[in-house]
Amino acid sequence: MALDSSPLAGRPFPLGAHPEAGGVRFAVSAPPADAVEVCLISEDGTERRVQLTERTFGVWHGLVAGVTPGQRYGYRVHGPYDPARGLRCNPAKLLVDPYATRITGAFTDLEAALGYAVDPMHGPPSSVDSLGSVPLSVVTSPGGPDTGVKPEVPFEEAVVYELHVRGFTKRHPAVPAHLRGTYLGLAHPAVVEHLVRLGVTTVELLPVHAFVDEPALIRNGRHNYWGYSPLSYFAPHPGYASEPGREIEEFRTMVAALHAAGIEVVIDVVFNHTCEGGPEGPTLSYRGFDAPGYYLHIEGGGSTLDITGCGNTLEAGSPQVVRLVTDSLRYWTTELGVDGFRFDLASTLGRPHGGRFDRASAMLTAITTDPILSRCKLIAEPWDATGDGYRVGDFGVQWAEWNGRYRDTVRDFWRGHTGVRDLAYRLSGSSDLYADDLRRPWQSINFITAHDGFTLRDLVSYNEKHNEANGEDNRDGTNDNRSWNCGAEGETTDPAILTLRSRQARNLLATLLFSTGTPMLTAGDELWRTQGGNNNAYCLDDETSWVEWKLSTEAESMLAFARRVIALRAHSPALRQPEFFDGRTTPSGAPDLVWFRADGEEMAETDWFDDSRRFLGMWIDGSTSLSRTREGELVRDNSWLLLLNASPTRQDVTLPGPEYGTHYIPALDTTTPDGTPKSPTPRAPTTHLTLSARSLLLLKIPNHTP
Repeated sequence: MALDSSPLAGRPFPLGAHPEAGGVRFAVSAPPADAVEVCLISEDGTERRVQLTERTFGVWHGLVAGVTPGQRYGYRVHGPYDPARGLRCNPAKLLVDPYATRITGAFTDLEAALGYAVDPMHGPPSSVDSLGSVPLSVVTSPGGPDTGVKPEVPFEEAVVYELHVRGFTKRHPAVPAHLRGTYLGLAHPAVVEHLVRLGVTTVELLPVHAFVDEPALIRNGRHNYWGYSPLSYFAPHPGYASEPGREIEEFRTMVAALHAAGIEVVIDVVFNHTCEGGPEGPTLSYRGFDAPGYYLHIEGGGSTLDITGCGNTLEAGSPQVVRLVTDSLRYWTTELGVDGFRFDLASTLGRPHGGRFDRASAMLTAITTDPILSRCKLIAEPWDATGDGYRVGDFGVQWAEWNGRYRDTVRDFWRGHTGVRDLAYRLSGSSDLYADDLRRPWQSINFITAHDGFTLRDLVSYNEKHNEANGEDNRDGTNDNRSWNCGAEGETTDPAILTLRSRQARNLLATLLFSTGTPMLTAGDELWRTQGGNNNAYCLDDETSWVEWKLSTEAESMLAFARRVIALRAHSPALRQPEFFDGRTTPSGAPDLVWFRADGEEMAETDWFDDSRRFLGMWIDGSTSLSRTREGELVRDNSWLLLLNASPTRQDVTLPGPEYGTHYIPALDTTTPDGTPKSPTPRAPTTHLTLSARSLLLLKIPNHTP
C-alpha cells in the first residue's frame, strides 16, 4: 500500500469521479468522517491511498493527478464507530462510490464485508480488510454512442411492456449466443421486430442499476435475478453487458435501437432501499459514509427503520438522499437516454423520517419540479411494505401509478368473485381514484400481471402458489393471487380445461387493452409463458424465469390475439381517451358513456348494487373522442360496444336501440383463438345475440351522426 496525501483541492460538486485536465477530481459526501481516503487499485490488487484534505458542506474532495479513465478505486472512511447512534465508519471496509458510473468485480465474501466484529449493535468494529472481496468503482469518461431521438409517445397512446433484460432474450434463437441475456441482445433486430409487431410503445426494464446478491441469498448459495438489491444508482448493471466493462456503451446502443423503432425506454428504479440490508448486513457503500444520512433510523437509536421489508429504507427527508436520487435520474435521462422511470415502493419517497405519506414531500417535489425530470414519464408503485404506505390514487398531479385496484377488480370479475360496480370504474379510467386530483385517465397504469406474481398463463392455471424452488418452503410470495385454475391445479391434458384457460386469458388481455388508461403487459404473457405456479421467482435465473421463444400452437394463437387487441386499441382513439368521461352530450343525444344490462336497457342505480351480476355492457361514443393528432386536431372515431360475460352460462343479450347506432359489427370475440369474430355480419339495433359463457365481445358502431 502506497500513501499519497497531496492532491489539489478540487471542488465539492458535482459528486463522483470526473476526469479533468491532468487527473481526476473526486468528491464524496461523508459528513461524519474525520478523514477520507480515495484508494486507487491496480490490476494486480496493489492499493494506493490518497487522503482528501478538503471538506466543504460535508463533501470530501480533491483532484488527484495522473489518474485516467479506467482506474479502479474505492474509499476508506475514518471516523466515529458508534452503532448506538447509527454511526458505522470503518476504514477496514473499502466502499463503493455512491456516484460511480461503472462497477467492476464481484461481492465474494460476506463475512469480510461486515462492518462489525461480532454483534452489529454492540462491541468493536471488524478489522478484516474487505479489499478483494467487494466490488470496485471505475473512473469513466462521459459520452458514448448516440442514444437517438426520444420518441416522446403521448401517454394516452402508450402500451407499456415490462421485461427483464436478461430473461427476455436468454433463449431467443435468432440472437447470437454471446448476446443473449444482454443489453445488445435486447437491441437485436429480431427482438426489436417482435416488440414492433406486437405494438408496444414503451418498454419498462426491471432494475438495471448495478446490484448484488442479498446476504440471505449468499448464505444459501443463491443469486438475485430480478435486481431489486441496488448497489449503485448510476452504474448500469455489468452482468447485462456482453463484453465486461462496456456496459455503458452497450446500454446506450440498446436505447438507440429501441428509439429508432419508436419505442421508449422506462427503467424500474429502487430508491427505497439498498443491498446493504439491516444493521447485520454488509458495509459496501452508504452505511460506511454516513448511515444516519442515508437510512431511516429509529429515533434515538442505531437500529434502522424498515418500511420496505428489505432491511433498510432510504431516508427520503435527507438532503443527501434527495440529491442522490435526482442526480441519478438526471444522469440516466441526459447521459443514457432514458425516457422515464417506474419507482419501486414509491410511497417511501413521500414518507420523510418514516412518517405519514405526503405527496408534497421534499423528494417528490424535487423530482416533479426539476426542469429535466418533469418531462419524463414518472410512474409510481404507490405502496410500500406497511399498511400506511398503501397510497393508490394519492400521488400528485404529475405522477402515473400502478393501479393495483384495477388488477384486483378485473381478476375478481373474470373468476366470478365480484359484481360490476367497481369494474365500471376500472374500465372507464378509475375516475374515483384520479379525477379529483387534476390527473388524466392515462395516469392509471392498468395491469393484470407483473414480474411480481403469476404470469397470465399461471393466473388461469393455479389456485395456489408453488414456490418450493425458491428455497423458503413455499412461505415467500403473496397468498392473495385472485386466480382460478379452471378446474385443475397446474398442467393438464383435459381439452375442456385448456380451452377455458385460453379463453379466460384472452378475456383478461382484451379487458386490459380496451380499458381507458395506460395498459401494461408483462413480457412473455403473449407467448403463453409459465413459471410452473411460482409467483415470486426473484432468485431463479433459469428456464423458470426466462422467456420461451419456441412457440406451441397455443402460444402462436395467444401472440396473434395480443397483436390483434393492441392494434384495435391503437387505431381506435375512443378506446384510449385522454380525458375522463363526464356525461357530455354527443351528436346522437346520448352521453359519452352508457352502461347496459343484458336486456338492452341502461343500468339503473339499484343494478349496480347487485353483486351477483356477471354481465356488463359498455357503450363508448366515438364521435366526440377527445384524442388529438400530434398537430392538435380532434380525432373522430367509431363508437364501440363492449360486452363482458363472466357467468359460467351463456347470456342472451339485446343490443341497444338505434339512437346508439344503426348497425353493430363484431370486431373481436374471445371465444376464438385469435379473436376473429365467428360471424362478422352486422347486427341491427335491438336484435338479440347469445354471448358464450365467460367471454367478451367487442362491436364496432360506425358513426351515423353528422
